[in-house]
Order: sequence, then C-alpha cells, then structure tokens
Amino acid sequence: MTLQSQGPPRAHRDAVSAEIRGLAPWFHNLHLPSGHETAPDHPLGDFPRLKWEALAPALPDDLRGWRVLDVGCNAGFYSFELARRGADVLGIDLDEHYLRQARWGARQLGLDGLVRFERRQVYDLGRTDERFDLVLFMGVLYHLRHPLLALDLLAARARRLLVLQTLTTPGDEGAPPPRDVPFRARARLLEPGWPAMSFVERRFAGDPTNWWVPNRACAEAMLRSAGLEVIDRRPEHELWICRPAAPPETVRDELAAVFSG
Repeated sequence: MTLQSQGPPRAHRDAVSAEIRGLAPWFHNLHLPSGHETAPDHPLGDFPRLKWEALAPALPDDLRGWRVLDVGCNAGFYSFELARRGADVLGIDLDEHYLRQARWGARQLGLDGLVRFERRQVYDLGRTDERFDLVLFMGVLYHLRHPLLALDLLAARARRLLVLQTLTTPGDEGAPPPRDVPFRARARLLEPGWPAMSFVERRFAGDPTNWWVPNRACAEAMLRSAGLEVIDRRPEHELWICRPAAPPETVRDELAAVFSG
C-alpha cells in the first residue's frame, strides 16, 4: 500500500522554521508552501493579507505585460501577489534586512524569475527614466521627510495606476478646495476638513521614522496636486486607487529641476 503524502518531510519543515527564525523579526506574514507562516502572531492579525483582500478586487486579475514598482516592499508580500497575476515586479526598500527576507521568500514561493528586489529609496527615481504600469506606494508616505516630493516622483513614473495607502488622522471631513484663500481669511485653514498634515517631531507609535500624519482631505489633495486622479476612493479605509493625469505646470518645472540634478 502506498502512503499518501503528508506534506514536506520533517527535516525540510525544521529547516524552514530555522530559516524563518534566522531572518526574524518579520513584519509581513508570508504563507509558505511548507505550511509555515513568517509572522503568525502579528499584532495586526494576518498582515498584510487583510490589506490585500481589500485591494485585490480593484486591480486587474491579469497583469501579464505590466511592469510594477512596489515602493517600500518590506518582505515582498504585495510583490508576490502581483507576480502571481503575471506582472514583472521590482520591489525596492532601504532596509537590507527586509530585502533578505523578500529574496528568501521569492525562492520559497518559486517566484524568482518574476520578482526583483533592489536597495533603493523613492528619491532615487529622480535619477532614472524608468516607467511602470502600476506603482504601489503603501505604508511609506508618512515615513518620509519629503512626502509630496516622493508622490510627485512616483506620479511621473506611473503609466496606468498608482495605489496609495497611508496612515491618517481620525475623521472623514472634507470639502471642495476653494480657488483662492484671501490673506485675511487665514482662519479658514483651521476649519474642520481643511487639508492638514500633522508633523511628528520625535516618535509616533514608538517609531522615529513616522514624520507625518495627514487627514483624509490632505491625502486626497496631495494626490490631486501630484497630477493623480482618484478613480476608486478607498476600497478600504486609508487606501486610494489613482490614475495619472497632467500635473500642474509648477510641479512639472520643479520636477524638471529634480530630474536634471
């Protein structure tokens, strides 16, 4: 009698467990073919799968022929999901620890040929003419000292879609922006729903790289000012799907200076 397969041999499972521990700590909970999870006790639950479940229906099921940029890719969860849809994915991150996790995860998932991971920061895109059909900008904006510059750079590099996810302050107020605010009407800048971004000088949630927390109106105003049109307003809280449009002329002039530097 032939015994049915009971999954990977114990020695292999033990080796994978040891490698997961050796690459800890993990922020992305990757589900591996061996049955392992890299962060099963994540304080946010099955993260970022929960975010992906909200985002996935808003993106094309078939991404063959698409070039994708995953900014701040961490351990590569989103990169892997997009690669499974056929995309050619470049994941970038500044943290070599996360990039080691991502490259290891790609091997475990059999996605080596569809995903590349490189150590870059978002501002490096000012020194390249690369274009991408889809740009994923999730969980990064509030970690940057120059968030609007980063958004401008990414908008200039997106051909079809850009996805923004960012931490925001509580509240959902917002109003159409006025064409002008008179100098003596500055009190309007304090009205509920005015686009505003709180600056964090020291730490937020114990993290010294959390610099900004915008409100919802500010996040959407920043997208518009970068030349992005929101086509799906928050398939989930704090998540926007956008397509590129023409940025204002002043933005084009400033970006020309950045790109030529």
